[in-house]
Amino acid sequence: MVTQIVVMGVSGCGKSTLARALAAALDGRFIEGDDYHAAASAAKMRSGVALNDADREQWLDRLGEALHEDEGVAVLSCSALKLRYRDRMRAATAGLAFVYLEISLSEAMARVAQRPAHFFPASLVEDQFANLEVPLGEARVLRVPAGNQVEHSVAVIKHWLASCEQVDLLHRIPD
Repeated sequence: MVTQIVVMGVSGCGKSTLARALAAALDGRFIEGDDYHAAASAAKMRSGVALNDADREQWLDRLGEALHEDEGVAVLSCSALKLRYRDRMRAATAGLAFVYLEISLSEAMARVAQRPAHFFPASLVEDQFANLEVPLGEARVLRVPAGNQVEHSVAVIKHWLASCEQVDLLHRIPD
């Protein structure tokens, strides 16, 4: 079974919640991608300025290193908005699987607006959608509606991960 998984999507899609639940269900380690941002990047976002590709390079490298800290299962929450970010992570971690949480712009903005203590403001959600390269056609990617119950998504992901050894196809869970 795949042991390194990234739960990805725009801010507000629920990636940390799902990644934490999936890690627990797989007896693995949860890695919160936000914890690996440089202080300058977090301050930039806090002030309402979107990160650029250069801001994300070292962050992506740190995330790749975090996935390799032990040999067990690791589940990382990370936006992974662009194909080149995902490919950089794939190059560092053979067999990496991605779970893409799909959500509408309006729902993501509403969710982010409800968490004022978080460093990522709702004003940046549109920028994430503008930069999002939906992982259509990429191997080892499962699309999951963000509105699904976490327990349901975890069960489906576990089943999909078990089948990843034989099949490298894009899957879609019906709503």
